[in-house]
Amino acid sequence: MTCALALEALAFDHRDGEEILPHCHAQAQLIHGISGVMLVGAAGTHWVLPAGHALWVPPGIEHQIRMLGQVSMRTLFMPASTWPWGGEQCQLISVTPLMRELLVAASGLPSQADNPHRRQCIHELLLVEMHGAQAVALHLAMPADPRLQRLCNQVIARPASEAGLEEWARQLNMSSRTLARLFQRELGTSFGDWRTRVRMVLAMQRLGSGASVLEVALEHGYQSPSAFSQTFKRVVGHLPSHYQG
Repeated sequence: MTCALALEALAFDHRDGEEILPHCHAQAQLIHGISGVMLVGAAGTHWVLPAGHALWVPPGIEHQIRMLGQVSMRTLFMPASTWPWGGEQCQLISVTPLMRELLVAASGLPSQADNPHRRQCIHELLLVEMHGAQAVALHLAMPADPRLQRLCNQVIARPASEAGLEEWARQLNMSSRTLARLFQRELGTSFGDWRTRVRMVLAMQRLGSGASVLEVALEHGYQSPSAFSQTFKRVVGHLPSHYQG
């Protein structure tokens, strides 16, 4: 592995609610935020991308990004051949603390003429960390209906809210039965199950940053660590301790 692989790391800061419209790249892209949460839509699927996770987007795949809160993005462009699993599918991965710092360092490198040896070492170590990254099989369905989009974005922004289907239906000026049917038709699941999945996706980031299971449970609407842990294991497939940094 050498710096001839032409990795390019860039840093961007985005405001809450800012959107990057649909586009694609000739190279593959690894999208990561060191802070904030992104909602990335690509190839008919949506991913909630909190800090602690990154999304691999192959070349030529159209994608768009919406910022949920202030986002500090660190993104990496590279040839698709660098991806260890190959294929043409997007892939969500866990970002280790070392990979995070390498992405920050790579995006802050000066011109290629300055200290090329350091540049090469950072790029090579980044590839090593990518090859050892853990794949996360957890994406999030998002609706096309603008009313449901508004609801879902608010749930992602405030995952601990206990607002139920009836309250949301009132806000959207429809009956709870109509909202339930709309949710099932658009997302193939119930509102309660979808919200649970949102909470687990966001909880992974907090666990990875070192927060305790109790803290994460309370922040995501659970009254006890045991109830949270049981739900987490059912949805994610691992106990919360598996993701703790």
